[in-house]
Amino acid sequence: MVRPDLCLEFANTRYWRGQATPTETLNGPDDLGAWAAANAGTRVERTLSAEEFERALALRETIYRLFDAQAHAKPPATRDLGLLNEALAASPTRTSLKRVRNGYEWDVDVRSGTALGLLAPVLWSAGDLLAGARLDRVRRCANPECGWLFFDDSRAGKRRWCSMSACGNRAKARRHYHKSKQDT
Repeated sequence: MVRPDLCLEFANTRYWRGQATPTETLNGPDDLGAWAAANAGTRVERTLSAEEFERALALRETIYRLFDAQAHAKPPATRDLGLLNEALAASPTRTSLKRVRNGYEWDVDVRSGTALGLLAPVLWSAGDLLAGARLDRVRRCANPECGWLFFDDSRAGKRRWCSMSACGNRAKARRHYHKSKQDT
């Protein structure tokens, strides 16, 4: 099964987007291959070309813009939806399942070794999330410097931070600091 938030995790491979220089975790084709193997369960037998790597990063930014618009309750750019649809049409299709551990997952044909084959589960995740009933649970971290996208699976559906241990804790510490300064 493709995790519904896989596309958001991929978008978050570039983070601290609100800062002058965001942090990039995918610095080359090998980084992309390692991320896909660890998160999407796909591998390629050869190194991706620089052009394929750049296409993968462009897709990541398209996915980010689509879900960032959703998180802000704005319609996505028609161009971004078109780019995602083009990538979905060119990526391997979901035609067969394979048994893994105690369940099943889609078997991705990445013999072509393209970025689209490598990222097929990410693209499927984006399509499933956009077309699904829980799209309204996509959020963007309330920390303007962070910019992470996340799937709010809290009961109340009012989560504001990518995580309490990171941005949420920083916000609480900042509030405490300002409150203590006012009290003195």
